Amino acid sequence: EVQLVESGGGLVQAGGSLRLSCAASGFTFDDYGIGWFRTAPGKEREGVVCISSSDEIIYYADSVKGRFTISSDNAKKTIYLQMNSLKPEDTALYYCAATVTEDRAVCSGPGWGYDYWGQGTQVTVSS
Repeated sequence: EVQLVESGGGLVQAGGSLRLSCAASGFTFDDYGIGWFRTAPGKEREGVVCISSSDEIIYYADSVKGRFTISSDNAKKTIYLQMNSLKPEDTALYYCAATVTEDRAVCSGPGWGYDYWGQGTQVTVSS
């Protein structure tokens, strides 16, 4: 059974940092592209950053460039999202997702083509 489990969310003041983790199981990690997505209150889910199965970064949302960094530990089958200089507009439910069909997966939208999703972890940034 494919499972993605996010953790690391919480409440932080503007300007602070958080590191999210996404632990994967039930599939061959190296064969899947992974992405971080978020759903802010009242907004559609959007892609934040995605990497390919070969660990190539394929998309960064303009709103997080220079502040968020994605990394992976293939041995631990875990993807991380380091979030620095957080802003109130980063408040959202953050999800990780996986796709084996990378040629049809789109990171710059709500996650078309991403087949497996975690339950999400809440990030709240206070002003």
